[in-house]
Amino acid sequence: MSEPFVVRPRGESPVASARPNRRVPDHPAIAPLRAHLVDPDVTDVFVNGGGALFVDRGRGAEPVAGWHATPGEVRDLAVDLIGIGGRHLDDLAPLVDVRWDNGARVHAVLAPVAVDGAVISIRLPSAQRLSLDDLGRQGMFDAATGAVLAGFVADRENVLVSGATGAGKTTLLSALLGLVPHDERIVTIEDVAELRIDHPHHVRLESRQPNLEGAGGVGLARLVREALRMRPDRLVVGECRGEEVRELLSALNTGHDGGAGTVHAGGIDDVPARLEALGALAGLDDRALARQVASAVGAVVHVGRGVDGVRRVTRIARPVVVGDRLEIRERS
Repeated sequence: MSEPFVVRPRGESPVASARPNRRVPDHPAIAPLRAHLVDPDVTDVFVNGGGALFVDRGRGAEPVAGWHATPGEVRDLAVDLIGIGGRHLDDLAPLVDVRWDNGARVHAVLAPVAVDGAVISIRLPSAQRLSLDDLGRQGMFDAATGAVLAGFVADRENVLVSGATGAGKTTLLSALLGLVPHDERIVTIEDVAELRIDHPHHVRLESRQPNLEGAGGVGLARLVREALRMRPDRLVVGECRGEEVRELLSALNTGHDGGAGTVHAGGIDDVPARLEALGALAGLDDRALARQVASAVGAVVHVGRGVDGVRRVTRIARPVVVGDRLEIRERS
């Protein structure tokens, strides 16, 4: 054949899908999933305890007809896939998250925690690094919005990207950081390293979970403090999900301009409540959190995924303090 076989939606032309396959680890354990892992259109692969396989090509999770595995086979597959990332999955550690060398993030849960049998979730990186212009051409935003986003980077505005899971937060943040001048040093801190930035001076720090004895763990909050000793020109927390929000806000309030982070939120109006919850984990009351955020963050960019599967920038706003509480207002 002139090209590798891939499953295409009816009506899609071969030319439209003629993109290079995604690189995956050279390991026999991935054989049952290889055809989907290398498909550049697939963003997520899910194996459920009952032995069903689902993939997401931007239209939501869709079942793969004809694929089946027994509960024992799914468990063995989960153990092997986690092993590729250098960690061990067993009854003493039944929930594990790892990153493969190609950037794929693999999460697995064993029974009986997963009631119906082992569950595997694989988040796949884009087969190519997308620039801000690329995202604009794909429909994430119009030209005017693209200019505003590029201006945030040029003006060293501290930016918080919000959105739900799979909305495109990491993709947009990676594209924005690709605009950072090449004489600046970017230090990123992530729970699992997913940011893929087209930049020559990118230092990546990744948290580490403790071992079975509870020792050796390195959390995001500590990594933020350590990163400040590395003279970053741009300090980035891939996702704020706990007490590290305090260290990030403190850093952005003490001269570290041009920083960024992401936060989970269903809508931009939900961001204040989400940040207040994170602040509570860090010992910040609502008043202190509101003042820290309003002072540190210049723009909140919300991304959402429409029913058509297209990821779009839906709103751009700024945080303000109203009556000692954090609110979000449209940028003028």
